[in-house]
Amino acid sequence: MKYDLDRVVDRSGTGAAKWDAYRGGSHAGPITAINASLDSDGPIPMWVADMDFPAPQPVIDALSERVQHGIFGYSMAKDSYFDAAIDWFGRRHDWEISKDWISTAPGIVPAIHFAVRTYCKPGDKVLVQQPVYYPFFSSITNGGCEIVSSALINTDGYYEMDFDDLEARAADPGVKLAILCSPHNPVGRVWTEDELRRYGEICTRNGVLVIADEIHCDLMMPGVRFQPYGLLGDDLVNNAIICTAPSKTFNLAGMHLSNMVIPNKDLHKAYDDYMVQIGVAGGLNPLALTAVEAAYNHGEDWLGQVLEYIWENHLHLDDFLAENIPQIKVIKLEGTYLNWLDFGELGLDRAALEDLTQLKARVLFDEGYIFGDEGDGFERINLACPRPILDAALVRLKDTING
Repeated sequence: MKYDLDRVVDRSGTGAAKWDAYRGGSHAGPITAINASLDSDGPIPMWVADMDFPAPQPVIDALSERVQHGIFGYSMAKDSYFDAAIDWFGRRHDWEISKDWISTAPGIVPAIHFAVRTYCKPGDKVLVQQPVYYPFFSSITNGGCEIVSSALINTDGYYEMDFDDLEARAADPGVKLAILCSPHNPVGRVWTEDELRRYGEICTRNGVLVIADEIHCDLMMPGVRFQPYGLLGDDLVNNAIICTAPSKTFNLAGMHLSNMVIPNKDLHKAYDDYMVQIGVAGGLNPLALTAVEAAYNHGEDWLGQVLEYIWENHLHLDDFLAENIPQIKVIKLEGTYLNWLDFGELGLDRAALEDLTQLKARVLFDEGYIFGDEGDGFERINLACPRPILDAALVRLKDTING
């Protein structure tokens, strides 16, 4: 079926984090959700990484049928659930996953918190590559561990790993774990096989366990292919925990269900034992199970249309800024639906940039500095929205900057 992705759905009053709240620290004031006619003067949220598109119709239909059943007792994943996920990764990424490698979790962010506590002890160091998805930081510090960063190299808007620095950091005997963001959020890079292999070899050689967050693996832009960490060979895969979820792919983040792929039996047992210890293992949300199975089995057509739309939003964003606000540079998007914008030519410090975007333009981005100091002068924008919302935000930005 053809999906109308231009249609603006009013999400106000649904408890949506993006539309009904704003994370602490903002001085933009309370959200007044923009309505379907786009005539509200409330802030336009472009920050939270969920989509403003309804989920695939087969998912909605499956959920409706499940709701009519009327009983929502303790539930567990059936073979059909695992078959759907395994078939998806085999079909989309040529990655053959065994059922006994999979542990379910209530989302990748909680799962990474659990993994840090499973494989590290307080005082250990955990390696990241800033600027990077900021919930990684709390997963490390809440576990009593220390953040160590090997910053990415930014060459005229193209980001690469600093392998010499990565090798030096990984050689520190205090570094026990590395969290890999692949594809990378927020810079939008999709790492090549050579880059991932070199990263994995450095970590494995130095005894550093890898957590590969692949939540955005299905969101590839034209001409780009995702390289699963799970296809890098047994030596590297046996030193890894690979995080997958349908949440970004099909806009199911609120379902809180992800699949941790852990081929190494000892690592897998340690993770499962910790889940039992904290009382998380066991029953799953019956609606989440239904939604995920339907998405993996029947959501491919919807995803194809959404990916094309997101790429067109990226091109539209680039053209609009080049014509109207050339001081803002758009980082080319390889993967994810999150675009990294360089505001550096405006010459504003953190407070002044927040004042410009939040208070004056009334457009809510994720500020670059929350991804690490390397993000100073950048903003992250969510392109998984109807174009009328994107246009409204861009016009506000243009009018504010150009007077």
